[in-house]
Amino acid sequence: MIFYGMPVFENIAVFQGDLFMVVLKFGGTSVGSPEAIRKLIGILGDSEHAGKVRVVVVSALSGVTDSLIGLARQAAEGEVARAALKTLEERHRKISHAFLAGTERQETDAAIKASFAELSRTLDGIGILRELSPRSFDYVMSFGERLSAALLAHICTAQGVQAEYLDARPLVLTDGNYGSARYQGDESYSRIRSYLKKHPALQIATGFIGSNAEGHTTTLGRGGSDLSAAIFGAAMGAKCVEIWTDVDGILTADPKLVKTAFKIDSLSYNEAMELSHFGAKVLHPPTVRPALEKGIPIVIRNTFNPPGGGTRIADDADPGNYPIRGISSMGNVTLVRVQGSGMVGMTGFSARLFGALARKGISIILITQASSEYSICVVVAPQDGPLAAAVIGEEFEREIASGAIEAPAVMEDLAIIAVVGSNMEHTTGISGKVFHALGRNGINVVAIAQGSSEINISAVIGAQDVAKALNAIHEAFFLAGVRTVNLFLIGIGNIGGTLLDQITSHKETLADQYKIRINLVGVANSSRMIFNPAGLEPKKIRGVLSSGDIKQGSAGTELLPLTLPEFIRKMKSFNLPTTAFCDCTANPDVAAVYAEILQAAIPVVTPNKRANSGSLDYYKTITGYSRDRGIPYLYETTVCAGLPVISVLRDLALSGDKVRRIEAVLSGTLSFIFNNFDGSKTFSALVREAKAKGYTEPDPRDDLNAMDAARKALILARECGMSLEFPAVAIEPILPPSCFKANGVEAFFTELEKADADFEKRRLEAAKEGKVLRYVSIIEEGSARLSLRAESPGSPFLSLVDSDNIVVITTDRYSKLPMVIKGPGAGAQVTAGGVFADILRIARTLV
Repeated sequence: MIFYGMPVFENIAVFQGDLFMVVLKFGGTSVGSPEAIRKLIGILGDSEHAGKVRVVVVSALSGVTDSLIGLARQAAEGEVARAALKTLEERHRKISHAFLAGTERQETDAAIKASFAELSRTLDGIGILRELSPRSFDYVMSFGERLSAALLAHICTAQGVQAEYLDARPLVLTDGNYGSARYQGDESYSRIRSYLKKHPALQIATGFIGSNAEGHTTTLGRGGSDLSAAIFGAAMGAKCVEIWTDVDGILTADPKLVKTAFKIDSLSYNEAMELSHFGAKVLHPPTVRPALEKGIPIVIRNTFNPPGGGTRIADDADPGNYPIRGISSMGNVTLVRVQGSGMVGMTGFSARLFGALARKGISIILITQASSEYSICVVVAPQDGPLAAAVIGEEFEREIASGAIEAPAVMEDLAIIAVVGSNMEHTTGISGKVFHALGRNGINVVAIAQGSSEINISAVIGAQDVAKALNAIHEAFFLAGVRTVNLFLIGIGNIGGTLLDQITSHKETLADQYKIRINLVGVANSSRMIFNPAGLEPKKIRGVLSSGDIKQGSAGTELLPLTLPEFIRKMKSFNLPTTAFCDCTANPDVAAVYAEILQAAIPVVTPNKRANSGSLDYYKTITGYSRDRGIPYLYETTVCAGLPVISVLRDLALSGDKVRRIEAVLSGTLSFIFNNFDGSKTFSALVREAKAKGYTEPDPRDDLNAMDAARKALILARECGMSLEFPAVAIEPILPPSCFKANGVEAFFTELEKADADFEKRRLEAAKEGKVLRYVSIIEEGSARLSLRAESPGSPFLSLVDSDNIVVITTDRYSKLPMVIKGPGAGAQVTAGGVFADILRIARTLV
């Protein structure tokens, strides 16, 4: 018989010793459709498994258990959902019809009909009583596995594989804890071995269900089908237990939250238990126990990608190439804290605490206690939080009344991040790296626990930070030094647009040579903003924003009208690790939100001078917050574009030097004009030339009023520790008042031409003394002033060309020969390059 081009299997009930016995478990997605079942049959018949599989354990069809739970709860409210029941029955019948015909189909359909008739009667009984007991609930849920196992047994037999349906309830003996029953190992193993000796054919067994001593149906709790497979494997002494699901194995982190997660080839039982305990959804903690006790490997594999190899769990697991094995998380937990001086030295306190919780059946997920014995915290499931607090309050009622300890405090909306790996044992720096990654991203740690085995570091954090924490830690340990900055940029004019070009052209070099990745997540111009957490193409951004045509963007892109509060809200809501905000505007409104952004643990990079030259209090707030919290605030380009002036001043101060005086030409526009004011051209002609070259703003008065240079001087003064407000900066006017009163740029030039004679006169007076004019900022003795002065031969300011800036710094160490920093101090290329360098500094702080 041929089925879909596949030859009939040899009788896989013929075994050649225990070495070949394998137990396979298929999850709900692996039996949830005809296509999935075809994959399953292909696995049973491939060269790796044919003749070696003794038992196949199956879950209910995907989604069926949830449907049964809903039906049971509806019945308890007096309503039996006949239509939903019929839909479930039809789904099973359709799968039967996809494989079976004739008598086989009729017999299978009759069996399905009989099972649903039984289920319907059970639901009717629940509806009459209006009561859903734990025992009845387990019985209703058992139908999912019973239906899928019976159906698969019929299909296998019809395809030439002599398979039998095995209702595992009589074989898997459990206690009476309905909903999460504990299996009785020795008795269950004995029953399974005895049964298999009498039934040599391939057994298609129900997962998830067992029965107690009275013969009542029980369920094994979350992950119960995995546990069923491990129980069968342990009873048989199987070569291994293979758990087939819809993922390639256990990954280094949850792939839904961490896109860069990858498969772990092997891990130890202990590592698997730690990862699964804290939320790794592929495997559940009880599954490991039977296999661990018998030394049987467990392999997690993908039904839809059998060649993928999967993840092997065994004692002899390869140590791997990383200091940790994986990162897991458990969301939505509650922390209950007890503290008070009366706890210190109180013998038996912990025993009373845990005993009280145990008597109420409250499971503790994590425990941490201060070495001072002043406080102890327990983490429990959210539904147990209020009860745990009440139980503790009752147990220690007298101590609380006397003030010896405080009433229990409950903290909700928390999560646990667990970093797991055997290589962590005796390896220094692991904890530091974990908590640096969390702290660097502004993630507050509520509690910490580490087992004495050193293979798990657990941290309790806010539930909203889980994705960010997982990504930050994953990148720190697994991405071979690759450091990603998730960048939000506002302002794509001259500087911002050039920055986008530089990011585009340098992208591959950064990734290949420096292991740095700039992921552009959000960008805004003056009217629109665009977002994509997966990343935007820098070279396409300006076109999309200018046209408003989102079709030019990549999938997942969101285009919106710009509002600054919404831009900030979106940036925070993404909650991405290593986020940075870059402001390439000159807008005071954008500068005004820097404090809010820094307080969200998001670094700020900017050439915008408005924040640092605004109020002294605001300057101190943002720079102080950055310094105290370690959140980068980088503004090198606010003075002299890409020249390293601010960083040099900071390094001088850190090394104990004292700045005594700064003299500087801080305006590229004024530098160009006075560098070329040699009598060959009038002053007004030079201003026109500067405007034509793009060295001035559209209205040159915005440069010639010296306000820009004054802001830069104020920033330098504040960087030297001077507490100055902007009005304290003395500015010698360059232009006559009539130029500022002129209505329009051309009218301004008309007035400026009238002043050419005065400028020429001043130039000639300086020239008679062998001097030239320069507009210089002077910062010293707690003051800052700007003036047009005549410079003598030998002055460093005579070495300037074109639009160069120069800063001359006199300090205690550089007193006889001042430090000189000189170079291009304006222009989109050098300014954007300086901004880019600051962004890359953020990446370098990740290590």
